[in-house]
Amino acid sequence: MTTAPRPYRIDCLQYANWSDKIFRQMREGGVDAVHVTIAYHETFRETVLNMEQWNRWFEQYPQLIFQGHTAADVRRARDSGRTAIFFGFQNPSPMEDDIGLVEILHTLGARFMQLSYNNQSLLATGCYEAEDPGITRMGRQVIKEMNRVGLVVDMSHSSERSTLDAIEISQRPIAITHANPAFWHPALRNKSDDVLRALSQSGGMLGFSVYPHHLKDKSACTLDSFCQMIARTAELMGPEHIGIGTDLCQDQPDSIVEWMRVGRWSKDIDYGEGSAAAAGFPEMPDWFKDNRDFGNIEAGLHAVGLSAGEVAAVMGENWMRFFERSFGPAQAGTTSGEAVAAE
Repeated sequence: MTTAPRPYRIDCLQYANWSDKIFRQMREGGVDAVHVTIAYHETFRETVLNMEQWNRWFEQYPQLIFQGHTAADVRRARDSGRTAIFFGFQNPSPMEDDIGLVEILHTLGARFMQLSYNNQSLLATGCYEAEDPGITRMGRQVIKEMNRVGLVVDMSHSSERSTLDAIEISQRPIAITHANPAFWHPALRNKSDDVLRALSQSGGMLGFSVYPHHLKDKSACTLDSFCQMIARTAELMGPEHIGIGTDLCQDQPDSIVEWMRVGRWSKDIDYGEGSAAAAGFPEMPDWFKDNRDFGNIEAGLHAVGLSAGEVAAVMGENWMRFFERSFGPAQAGTTSGEAVAAE
């Protein structure tokens, strides 16, 4: 009698200060796949340099990590006791102002791209802007090209109208890889019920963040509160449209926050949702410090009443299904409705 493979554990966003310690912790935590940020404000050439660094890590630690391109790589990672690393951008800056680079970046391994970070981009509006004109003319064309090649539209840092526009325009389901519901904590980057409903109705995915600025009670947030929020969101969206996207920034120096928030667009310090008195990274909640703590979330979901199947779905099965239908070229004639129906 063969034993059924264990459920997947997939984290759809991390931006850690990568090291062999963290790669080993991924394995201790049984994490099969991680979507890693390799660009915030980088140009195309700077992004390629970041890819070069990852290639060195893949060469140095082949027993721990390898680059993922397809959902099949997640299965290969689980079967071989490793973690598949998928590249993504938190801004469209790597494609600069050239739509032709979308396909090039996908060929190089990118699988997710946010249409905006906190500010207005050439494609969409960020969540910190006072006005939200929605997806731009170029944004519509870039979404079409992303759909064609299999680069996932990510609206984690985008504003309300831009996110709703992207859901409507995209012919393939989009993702919000790392954010939480605004009904639980009204951070600028957390999402309204309208966005969450539209996301689920279109077949999209929400990844829950454990970054303290997005949590109710911030660093003091309890595991029970976090898991009760997930259970309530499952009622709103359906349990098949939710997963984990921790936004873990482990071991990063506080200077990295300045790069994330300021980049090259301002000479002033942008404190984001923090304060001048606490401009660095906030302390993580005690139940999630690093990749070894995914078991705490899993246990917490069981404790709030989710079934074993629902817990497995949230911890990775839903992302796995999303990866399977999202990372390759679009099939000719496929519509958004057909993509949803195919789930």
